Amino acid sequence: MNKTPLVEFVYNRHKTASATKEAAVELRVTFERKQKYMTTGVRLLPKQWHRGTVTNRVDAIQLNQTLEKLMIDVRQVVVNMMTEGSIDIFTIPDRLKRLRSGNINFLDFCDKRMKIRQYGKAEDSQERYTRFMKFFRGWGKIAEFEDITDLNIIALDEHLAARGLKPYSKWNNYHRFLNSFILDAIDEGYIKRNPYKWVRIEKEKSKGGIGKYLSPQEFATVRDMELPTESLQRVRDLFVFQTYTCLSYVDLSTFDAEKIEKVKGMKVYIGTRAKTSQTFTIPLLKPALAILKKYNNHLPIISNVKYNEYLKVVAQNASIDKPVSSHWARHTGATLLLNSGDVPMNIVQHILGHASQRMTEQVYAKRLDESIVDAMAKIDGKI
Repeated sequence: MNKTPLVEFVYNRHKTASATKEAAVELRVTFERKQKYMTTGVRLLPKQWHRGTVTNRVDAIQLNQTLEKLMIDVRQVVVNMMTEGSIDIFTIPDRLKRLRSGNINFLDFCDKRMKIRQYGKAEDSQERYTRFMKFFRGWGKIAEFEDITDLNIIALDEHLAARGLKPYSKWNNYHRFLNSFILDAIDEGYIKRNPYKWVRIEKEKSKGGIGKYLSPQEFATVRDMELPTESLQRVRDLFVFQTYTCLSYVDLSTFDAEKIEKVKGMKVYIGTRAKTSQTFTIPLLKPALAILKKYNNHLPIISNVKYNEYLKVVAQNASIDKPVSSHWARHTGATLLLNSGDVPMNIVQHILGHASQRMTEQVYAKRLDESIVDAMAKIDGKI
């Protein structure tokens, strides 16, 4: 059994040629006792074909160049299939058409598909695709369709792990996007095989916000400390406001004080999450109102990239050894509300704009160790 497909030209397969009747030159691919014939568009008399070469014609050079180009391209398709680890000779004609239609590579294909996948999605979801493609191009080990191999998927996973990413983050922020583009490429016939079907990538369920928050003591330190520059003070104020409102960065960046209403004597901000289109209702606590007043209802919004960079500096000034980012504010706020003991889960759900209480429970069902200790201390000696 051949492990490499045999590619060759065949003339007069049906034995119909004669001294005055032309027959077709075809290209035959043989693999594992199966054959695929492809037309070349060349028809010749018997005297015009000799040992795989066109002869005795004024256009013989041009015809031989055409046949040679076809042979080279088909062999390239076969090599690509072998690299992918799956050979289907009956898909060669379709893959040959794509090979000859501009030679689009996988990165360009992903860019094209990204625009389609972004259409109609929330702004932050669109941004996640953009961030992935920026990373993916920079990484650079998968550029062509033939680069989509098991070993390169493993290399990507190892690269992400070396950057300190946990399984859930690796899958949710990187592998998930790449897998979707690979599935698109399979649907459009560019490749046959998806390495993710064979390479096991751990998708450990996120522990959600419970792992990305500041403790009450850490938050109080950030909120109350003196900072050396106005820039850091503004970033800290944004983080504090975000914590007290549990807003995501995208919703924070579009905060509109005109949407504040008064309900039973309390100021309430009502909006819609950009990510899910779910309505949220946030009673504004006094510290949040104080920050709004400080900035005349116009928060000092900066880009999420700069915001996260400055937050690292704020954390360092507070002697907090954690990779604090803008989303930590939302998690910190929700965790503080739940640990207060006065705000039930269903209320936190509406503040967060979650579609269901179950979603909130999955992310925030756990409590801080300190809360557990405090609760048990109250009954120590009573039971």
